[in-house]
Amino acid sequence: MVNDNINVIEKDYGICINNPNHFLALSDFTVSDGIDIIENVNILNAKNEFGPTAKRAEAFNQLQGSYIAQATDSLDYFENTYGDLTIFTFISNDVVVEDFTDNLQVANSAKGFRDARINISHVIYIDRTISPRDLLKIFRIVTNAKAKALANMALPLHIQNILNKSDFLAVLSNVNGDGEILDINNALYDKIDFDELKIRLEDAVEISLEDAFEKSDLTFGILDYFVSEGILIGDLVEAGMELVEGVEVTDELEAKMEAQILKSLTDINVIALLVAAMRTEQDLAGNHIREVDISDDPDYFYTDEVLGIAISNQIAGTKATFNFKRYDEAKPGIIYGLPPMLDDIFAGLIAGCMSKIFEE
Repeated sequence: MVNDNINVIEKDYGICINNPNHFLALSDFTVSDGIDIIENVNILNAKNEFGPTAKRAEAFNQLQGSYIAQATDSLDYFENTYGDLTIFTFISNDVVVEDFTDNLQVANSAKGFRDARINISHVIYIDRTISPRDLLKIFRIVTNAKAKALANMALPLHIQNILNKSDFLAVLSNVNGDGEILDINNALYDKIDFDELKIRLEDAVEISLEDAFEKSDLTFGILDYFVSEGILIGDLVEAGMELVEGVEVTDELEAKMEAQILKSLTDINVIALLVAAMRTEQDLAGNHIREVDISDDPDYFYTDEVLGIAISNQIAGTKATFNFKRYDEAKPGIIYGLPPMLDDIFAGLIAGCMSKIFEE
């Protein structure tokens, strides 16, 4: 639980974190002066505008200037406490995980991925008396820790694009004496061991982000990474049909191909090979590996083909590896426009699935 001196007041229009002995606060809130001495931290259900947010904050019957306030469209939050450190995590989420088939799911939003948002915001209270300068250091530590933790999650690109577009952060500490007359420039402050605190803050932020996704029931699977690459199942079916010979391409054949692709995407080995290639593509295309340059798809680079062959073989055995060569060379449909790693793995997926349906 948060320190006994701190009160959390919940209303239908907002949440107030109250300290009658005052906070020293550094925040990027809608209503704030940056550094503030306050009694109340208000998270309010209001549009992201100064006027409406301040008006709703006054609904808590607070004196002018005794609070900071942040507009948000969701009041969902949870609290984690570690000794003198308490982190309040606020979640605003427009994305839900929906069933795509009996065995596959996909993240979707009624707002579409242009307008949808996932915001994970924080109010962090440290039960210490901390100087404004040290509070700024802590603010930067938290900001960097959050960015690092989210980067390490390697979320699908379209999810990264809507993540934390309107998030907020406040860092709070105690003040000595009467907060209303405190001279923050000449006050006595605790000495902070930043090496120790940095570790604790980074751990707390990482845990809070993991908890936020878990509490939001937000997970991501292979179809989400397909969406991130702009690849639809229908595109793969169409590419597969382009090299069909000796039989008529019918709706029934296309339906079989689609069903086989979806079945193959439940095979953990196929998934692992696809994800390995997609992650490798990101690193190599971003020039993250100094020794590797695949910008012109050099002839001596064949790991992409190895992965493509492995995928086709996993789906339909050795004969599918020969079919892989046809699709890899012809690059039908969507495969043609894909980057070096991806064109081969999706050629492998299509070749394996086509071989499988003609085997049955």
